Amino acid sequence: MGSTFILKVRTSLKSSQLFFQHGRPAFSTLQPPWVLSVCSREPSLTLGVRRTHRSSSGQTKGEGGVRNSTIRSGEEDGTVNGGGDKRSAPRQRIHKSVFAAGTAKRTADILRRRAPLVCEYKDEEEPERRSDRGAGRLQPPQRPLPSNEWKKLKESQGNPPRFEIQMMKALFTSGGELDVAKSLLTFVATETGTLSYELLLRYLTLCVSSGHDAEVFDVYDIMRGSFPSLDTGASSLFIKAFSRTARWREALNILQELKKTFSPSPRNYGDVIAAAMQHGDTSTAWALYDELIDNGLSPHQETWETVFKVAGKKEGEEGTSAMSQAEQQERHLGILLHMRNNQIYPQQSLASSIKSWFESLTGQEWTGSWTTATPKGVCRSCGSELESIQLTAEEYQQLKDRVMTDIIEGQDVFTNTTPELLLVVSELVDRQGLTVLVLGRKHMLRPSRSWDRNNMNLIQQKAHCFFTDNISEDDPFLLYATLHSGNHCRFVSRDLMRDHKACLPDGTTKRLFFKWQRGHQLVVDGHVTAGRRVRFQSIPSYDTIVQTSGGKSWHIPYDETEDRSTYEVPQHWLCLNKKL
Repeated sequence: MGSTFILKVRTSLKSSQLFFQHGRPAFSTLQPPWVLSVCSREPSLTLGVRRTHRSSSGQTKGEGGVRNSTIRSGEEDGTVNGGGDKRSAPRQRIHKSVFAAGTAKRTADILRRRAPLVCEYKDEEEPERRSDRGAGRLQPPQRPLPSNEWKKLKESQGNPPRFEIQMMKALFTSGGELDVAKSLLTFVATETGTLSYELLLRYLTLCVSSGHDAEVFDVYDIMRGSFPSLDTGASSLFIKAFSRTARWREALNILQELKKTFSPSPRNYGDVIAAAMQHGDTSTAWALYDELIDNGLSPHQETWETVFKVAGKKEGEEGTSAMSQAEQQERHLGILLHMRNNQIYPQQSLASSIKSWFESLTGQEWTGSWTTATPKGVCRSCGSELESIQLTAEEYQQLKDRVMTDIIEGQDVFTNTTPELLLVVSELVDRQGLTVLVLGRKHMLRPSRSWDRNNMNLIQQKAHCFFTDNISEDDPFLLYATLHSGNHCRFVSRDLMRDHKACLPDGTTKRLFFKWQRGHQLVVDGHVTAGRRVRFQSIPSYDTIVQTSGGKSWHIPYDETEDRSTYEVPQHWLCLNKKL
C-alpha cells in the first residue's frame, strides 16, 4: 500500500515545509503552528500506524509510491506506533477532535486560567472604573413625574438638548416602568407640542420589549397619522408585536409594505410565519417560508421550532384551506433536508420539537432517542452506520479545482516556522521507516538561533531536501500537495485554515472544504518533545450532518451546548426510527 506523508512545521518568524512521499517528487511549504500531511491508501486512517518492512519491489501500480508503509486506524490509540498491528497496539483514551463542539471554549478557559495574576488585579479594578464612568449618566425616576418635576429634573442636568431621548434610553436599559415613560411623553408634548419620530421609536422599543401590546397599537396609530412612512426599525417592532396578538394579519400587511422599500429580515418573516402557523393559516405560512428561502435567507431556529410545534393543529380558521398530513410531512422533511444541505445544526429545544413531531405522526410509530456515535461512525442507539466523512469523486474534483483557482492562485504570504523539524523528521524516518522530502526555504541553510547548522545537516542526511526562495507562500502549497496526492491524503496541522476557506466563492464549496478538512486533518495533541511519541487528536470516520436512510430512519446532530464555535460540530445526535 503506497503512503505519502506531508509535514509542515511552523512557529513565528520563519518558514519551512516538509513533504513526505515515497518514490515521487512532491512539494509543500510552511506556516504556524505546525502541520503534517499524511497520505495513505487506507481511507480509515485516523491515529494508529501499522508498518510493514521495506520492500525492494518498488512502486505500487499507478501510485508512484513504494509499498513500505501501511497506515491503520487506531480507534482508541492516540499514539503513532512504530510497529505491530492494531491488535497489539496499546489502548488509550480517545482524543477529541479540534472540531468537536466546545473545544475552542475549553481552550480559551484554560488559557484564561493560566493568565498572569496582574490580569486579575485589572479585573478587580474594572467595576469601580465602570461605576465612575456611569456616575454622570441620567438616572430615571422610580415613579411617574408631573411635567413640572420633569422640567426641574431636566434643568438640574443642564438642559441637555437630547434629554428626553437619553432618558427614554435609560428607562429601556434599566427596565423602567411604562408609566414613567408615558409621563415623559406627556412632558415633552406639553413643552414642545409634538413628539419626534426618534422619541416615539424608543418608546415603541420599550413597549414591545416589555410586552405592552395595547400601547403598541396606540403608538402605531400615532406614527401612521404623523409620519409618511416607517423605517425598518419601527416596521420590525410592529411586525413582532402584532404577530403575537389577534391582530396578526396587520403584521402581514406591514411586511408587504416593508418589501416595497427594504428587504425583510429572517426575523420579520419568522414572526409572521409563526403567527400564521399558530392561527391555523398554514398556507400563508408556507408561502412566506418559500419566499424567505427563495430570497437566500435562512430561517431562525425559533421559526422552525414553531413550525414543528404547531404542525399537529387543524386548519380552517379564518377561511383558510387545510393541508393534508402527507403534504405537511413533506414540508417538514424539507426543512430537515435544508438543514442537511446547508450544514445547519438544530439547538436542543428545536431538536426536541422535531422529536415530538415525528412521534406524533398518526399511524407511523416513530421513536426518538438521544445518543452519540462511536469513533467508527455507528449510532449507539440503533446500531446503524452514519455517512462517511469522505468526499465522492465528483465532490473531490470540484473542491480540488476551486482550491487551485481561489486559494492557490490568489493567497496572501505567510511567514512562520519552527526549528523542531529534526524531531519530526527523525520520528518519521528512523522510527517509521518512511522516505521523506523536506521542502523548506533557503534561509534555513544559514546558521541562526532558530536553525542550527548541525540539525540541518542531520535533516539533509535523513531526508531529501529542496529549498525554495524565501518569499514562497506556505499553506496554499500544502493544500495543493495534499489535494493532488489524492482523496486518501491527510494532513496534520493546528491551523484551522479559516482564512483559506474564506477565499472560496460560495457556501457549497466552503462546506465541501470543511467536510474534507474534518476528514483529512490531524492535529498534534500537545507538544513535540524529544524522547516522547507524537500523539494526534482523532479524525472521525463519519460526517456530522443531518442524514436519513430511505425514510425509515433519521439521524440529526444537534447543539447541546452554547459554546460551539462556527468551525466546530456537535457531538450529540437525535436518532429517529420508524417501526416496520
